[in-house]
Amino acid sequence: MRHDRRGRFAAAVLAALFLTPTPAALAGCNDPAGPGVDWRRCYQDGAELAGHDLSGGSLRDATFSRAVMTGADLRRADASRAKFLSARLARARLDEARLTEADFTNADLTQAVLARADLSRARFFSAVLRGADLSGATVRGTDFAQANLSGATWTDGKRVCAEGSIGQCN
Repeated sequence: MRHDRRGRFAAAVLAALFLTPTPAALAGCNDPAGPGVDWRRCYQDGAELAGHDLSGGSLRDATFSRAVMTGADLRRADASRAKFLSARLARARLDEARLTEADFTNADLTQAVLARADLSRARFFSAVLRGADLSGATVRGTDFAQANLSGATWTDGKRVCAEGSIGQCN
């Protein structure tokens, strides 16, 4: 009887492990782009997402390396720890997005709107933020090393970074 109980317990544990969906399994990595999309931990490397509406989407830990996202709408999206390495995000809307610890290394964010976005501990190494709007953005611990901030509206919403502002808003 004791061995029978152990066997049933082991079977229940195995069933729970293999039948309970993980967060990555719940994410619809093959779902079409759309408002509120759940692409947590998904790979969208090189994806053509120009002009697509991803507003309010769950993009945590997703990878968008070399993705074309020109003019995309990511307002209020949660893209914490997402990777946008060498992505093209010119004129993208990232207002009020949660981008904590996101990586925008070598990304093009020319004229992107990041107003009121949480950019805490995000990396913009060698990114292009020419003419971007950072009004009201949280930049606590954010790394702008070698980033081009020329013409960007700074977090106070008043100061416009001078031409040649590299790594900091002058």
